[in-house]
Amino acid sequence: MADIPGDGKLRVDWVPAIANINAPTLSELNAGIRISQWMTADGFVGFRPETADVSTSGIESTFDTNVNGRRSFSGTMLRFRKQSGSDVVYTTMTPDATGFVVERRSLAAPTAYASGQPVKVFPVMCGETAWIDPEPNTSERFEVPLKMTDQPALRAVVA
Repeated sequence: MADIPGDGKLRVDWVPAIANINAPTLSELNAGIRISQWMTADGFVGFRPETADVSTSGIESTFDTNVNGRRSFSGTMLRFRKQSGSDVVYTTMTPDATGFVVERRSLAAPTAYASGQPVKVFPVMCGETAWIDPEPNTSERFEVPLKMTDQPALRAVVA
């Protein structure tokens, strides 16, 4: 099998409503906004799960053993380039807005969703927009911190 280059193959959408996060429908996904087109190259931050350790070692143990504990995400945020005129991301992803971040990989980002495609669905709430400090030779940028409001579906499939 051949490797899949990742460049241009990460699509991220902001979707206002999904009834079943394990099987989002085409109509739900098409009601969303493809926000990855405005994200910076390093703009998909903290969407890697962390698994805590639960110690199973006893007082007589001579080796530390563990099993999986709680899973969590930390530092999740999206980073964007500010758009002139009506900036859809800036006006949509406002503090306390709730919705779903949908991640799809391995296909060209502009490719339309189709039944059977694997996706990840993250139920989130937006935090306060944070402007990134200005620096030379770059566009204006801002970050939207995200809080997970429920357990995400990391192996969802488009219905």
